[in-house]
Amino acid sequence: MKRYGVIGQPVAHSLSPTIHKAFAEAAAITLDYQALAIDAADLAARLAALHGEGWAGFNVTLPHKQAVMALCQDLSDAARRAGAVNTLTPTPGGWHGDNTDGTGLVQDLARLGVTLAGRRVLVLGAGGAARGIIAPLLATRPASLTISNRNPWKPEALSEAFADLGTLTPRTHWALKGDAYDVIINATSAGHSGAMPPMPEGLFADGAVAYDLSYGKAHLPFAEWSTAQGARTVHDGLGMLVAQAAESFRLWHGVTPDAASVLALLRAD
Repeated sequence: MKRYGVIGQPVAHSLSPTIHKAFAEAAAITLDYQALAIDAADLAARLAALHGEGWAGFNVTLPHKQAVMALCQDLSDAARRAGAVNTLTPTPGGWHGDNTDGTGLVQDLARLGVTLAGRRVLVLGAGGAARGIIAPLLATRPASLTISNRNPWKPEALSEAFADLGTLTPRTHWALKGDAYDVIINATSAGHSGAMPPMPEGLFADGAVAYDLSYGKAHLPFAEWSTAQGARTVHDGLGMLVAQAAESFRLWHGVTPDAASVLALLRAD
């Protein structure tokens, strides 16, 4: 039986084992999927040992998404662009690193019927989560893509890093005053602290959609703010979590699972 897993610290809360086991059952694939807690100091040694033991693939969660890049034998373009790895596949000499987060976001937005082409899109936050979704968002050809952060330096750096793929407009949060957007995506981690960064009023255009990369309790501050500010619909990131896992599953098994049915299973719990 092939062994797969998710590595992180902490990792006991991860939904990845539930998701991948459901994918495998639906596809009649037999596998063993485990959650492995690995400390940062042990990451290099453990990955080498796991490779030697014949593990067939790993998902990577916090805090290892960036650190694991340096431990990969090679990287996909998506991983290089994102500056992070969330999927590991063994090669004869080590690990191949990929990143499916951005693909997962775009696929979930499509599932929700949210059109990005020709629309004004705003991403709140300019950290690792934002960086991982920029290239796929630009590929949808929005009318504009703006990246906003509390300070100007991170959005400026991202604008330069992705200039070859399209125009990325950098803004501080307060410089957004007077703007309006059709789709606002929250890529900040503020919700995990029960807060929402201060923002100008009036950012949601008529009929605008709000989407949060977070889910569960961390989604509540953004959801409450979006609703109060007039968003037509508000979505959490649980669908993105399932969609990015589905892409990892496809990379490993050559089978595209039914993400919608697994998402419905998680929603029912």
